[in-house]
Amino acid sequence: MEKLPVVILKKESYLAMIRNAEGTNLFRNLYASVNGEKVDIVKDGKRSCAFFSSLVLHYFNLIETSHATVAGLERDLLKSGWIKTNTPNIGDVIIWEPKLQGDTATTHSGFYLGDNQAMSNDWQTRVPIKHHMTYGVNGDGTPVRAITAIYTRDFDT
Repeated sequence: MEKLPVVILKKESYLAMIRNAEGTNLFRNLYASVNGEKVDIVKDGKRSCAFFSSLVLHYFNLIETSHATVAGLERDLLKSGWIKTNTPNIGDVIIWEPKLQGDTATTHSGFYLGDNQAMSNDWQTRVPIKHHMTYGVNGDGTPVRAITAIYTRDFDT
């Protein structure tokens, strides 16, 4: 019996992992030693957006490492060949403007799913959720959360 070659479909697998992450607790904790004490630096999922985004990207060798901050994620995206674009394509990385979450204003990251939908880690439920790409529209027609950057790249198989 002849063995047929198996070729992993990278982009399809990447998109499936993003979609399948919805509701999972997998990205809730990232421990570090801070001044000799063990600290969950993503605060049990409250600050896990960059961790979620970067772990998926790193798993598929689309960036160099995982990150706990959006700033670190953005630096790695640029270093790893991602480029800014104005129009999102399915699988692109989205960065949103800083917004107050609890007592801290933070930038936010996630993935574009198509049809004006995105997936990102929600600070309240502490798991990845599917939502409108700008979290909807205010009464004056402006986005609830403005997109500040969209990163895209070509996928090899």
